[in-house]
Amino acid sequence: MTVTDAATPDLFPDAFPPQDFPRYRWTTPPATLPPRAWTTETTHRDGQQGGLPLTTETGLRLYDLMGEFTAGTGAIRQAEFFVYRPADRAMLQGALERWQGGHNPVEPTTWIRASRRDADLVAGLGVRETGMLASASDYHTFHKFTPGGRAQAARTYLDAVHAVLDAGLRPRLHLEDATRAPREFILPFVAQVQRLAAAYPDTQAPRFRICDTMGVGLPLENVEWPRSVPGMVRELIGAGVPGELLEFHPHNDTHLIVANCLAAVMAGCAAINGTLLGQGERSGNAPLEGVLLHLTGMGLVDRPNYPALNALAELYGTLGQGVPAKYPLYGRDAHRTRAGIHADGLNKFWPMYAPFDVPGLLGRHLEVSLTKDSGVAGLIFLIRQHTGQELPKDHPEVQALHASLNAEFDAGRQTAVDWEELAARVRSLLT
Repeated sequence: MTVTDAATPDLFPDAFPPQDFPRYRWTTPPATLPPRAWTTETTHRDGQQGGLPLTTETGLRLYDLMGEFTAGTGAIRQAEFFVYRPADRAMLQGALERWQGGHNPVEPTTWIRASRRDADLVAGLGVRETGMLASASDYHTFHKFTPGGRAQAARTYLDAVHAVLDAGLRPRLHLEDATRAPREFILPFVAQVQRLAAAYPDTQAPRFRICDTMGVGLPLENVEWPRSVPGMVRELIGAGVPGELLEFHPHNDTHLIVANCLAAVMAGCAAINGTLLGQGERSGNAPLEGVLLHLTGMGLVDRPNYPALNALAELYGTLGQGVPAKYPLYGRDAHRTRAGIHADGLNKFWPMYAPFDVPGLLGRHLEVSLTKDSGVAGLIFLIRQHTGQELPKDHPEVQALHASLNAEFDAGRQTAVDWEELAARVRSLLT
């Protein structure tokens, strides 16, 4: 049977959607969504801990790129630094000079173990806030504080909090391994920290960082404590911690890192802690550029300067820590197709096979690598992309070049053909 236009008069009305930044369109906006959200950076701390080799020079270059990326948007508000080695203190000092001089919008903070001795170490460094490791799960409290367990751990942490408050700093409690920690430790401990801080100025009101240290948190509401990330956020807010004083710090061990970040924000947590380009221990920290892509789409963050991160990807390459080829957004192949049908779609209307305006947002080109499956469409796309010349598929020289490439693949070639290899042959074809 033949389907005629008359048979489907109004089923498929003509409409063309605009190519837009991937903005969320809520059916019902979450009631707990914070009015604004932001991120904080831990590459100088957790990135180094995960194996990123930073000298003072490269550490400050990294900090400068954070500032270029953030610009005036407030997308990244803080960056935390180690303080135990001379090179780390030099990085911190250089960052503080830039921030205090108004040359970088990202505020430097520090990270210490929750001990009075470490609290004394940061008292005179010039920061306004310090993170403090406060391991929360029984795996930690019972095996680090034998035989005292939870009570001894809490006393140790609270003594350090007292020292930090006395030094005039804001404490930020890192609830390590929170997604495996008992409610019976976290909620009373948080309440004790708040009571202790109540005698100090509001500018020292403590922050709390929920750490999904082993990446076992879930972005689901109907999961029991402690695995539900939104559930833990809601309980802490219900216990009197304002959402703007909460941070979420996840790891990517089970592939749920960005989903967990968004679930935390939608439950009311205002800040996400991670690293640009996902550096960090094991499988990495929250990739802030990916989180911010969604927070921008949700209307919670002004769009940062995404092209600035191309230079960061290059910097990591020089350090032997280059992003994987297929890493989202900034990997070499993140916007590269090898399929002929995709290349043909790019030729006809490039947004067909792009999630958003990739060149406009990221400052990166859409690319095609030619394989035995790419067809002549891939060759046409590469020629136009790199020379600006629009050639028809039946152009004799294009057909000849395509035939020669197919002969290579038929002879057993397995590697793709990129523009760098084709450039000289194409230019001779066009002259």
